[in-house]
Amino acid sequence: MAPLSYLQRRGEIETYFDRTAAQAWARLTSDAPVGRIRASVRAGRDRMRETLLGWLPADLRGTRLLDAGCGTGALAVEAARRGARVVAIDLSPTLVELARQRQPAELVHGAGHATGGGHVDFRAGDMLDPALGRFDYIVGMDSLIHYRTPDAVRVLAGLAQRADRALLFTFAPSNPALILFRAAGRLFPRGNRAPWIEPVAEKSLHRLLAAEPTLAHWQRGRTRRVASGFYTSQALEMVRA
Repeated sequence: MAPLSYLQRRGEIETYFDRTAAQAWARLTSDAPVGRIRASVRAGRDRMRETLLGWLPADLRGTRLLDAGCGTGALAVEAARRGARVVAIDLSPTLVELARQRQPAELVHGAGHATGGGHVDFRAGDMLDPALGRFDYIVGMDSLIHYRTPDAVRVLAGLAQRADRALLFTFAPSNPALILFRAAGRLFPRGNRAPWIEPVAEKSLHRLLAAEPTLAHWQRGRTRRVASGFYTSQALEMVRA
């Protein structure tokens, strides 16, 4: 059973992205003009998505991929264009519906012949749902950064049990600027706050991953930090040994 801290934070994340910030998130992930701060976040997310996609094979035909925390679906769409059968899941039904609306016509189920069989199955729900089945690759871009680090490691352990090749995810590396932003965010009225980002020291994360029994047969691979204005995130690759 998932710990109470995970379930509580999951509820906060769902409420924020599905109600409070849905319109702002839709604008951020589009081509619409945005202010300087959001533009830096958009650029950082684009670079991070390119990084994670760059760690996946160019030809994904015949593979199954889980986009865990898919948001508006940009990564899922690119993976499907390479031929992957993608399950893209997010807690926010609003964002999932937006992802469906933005899905290119050639990726709509039944038209996969145009992309080597690739398509996307968008779903609203929990990334840990065992009914989703097994995958060759699981990607979680900025979907764990709001959880307490021990909970995030438990989530990774659960996902790893259903991944056959690689698990790619991001975390918020601890740095003074991020800690300051987090503290400043607490000054806003509770109803206007985003679920806070949980910074973690890289060595501490590695230590927790190494101590998790479920991850005993997994090893760390590539890592890369992306910093763009108000966006800082670090990608980490884990591969089955």
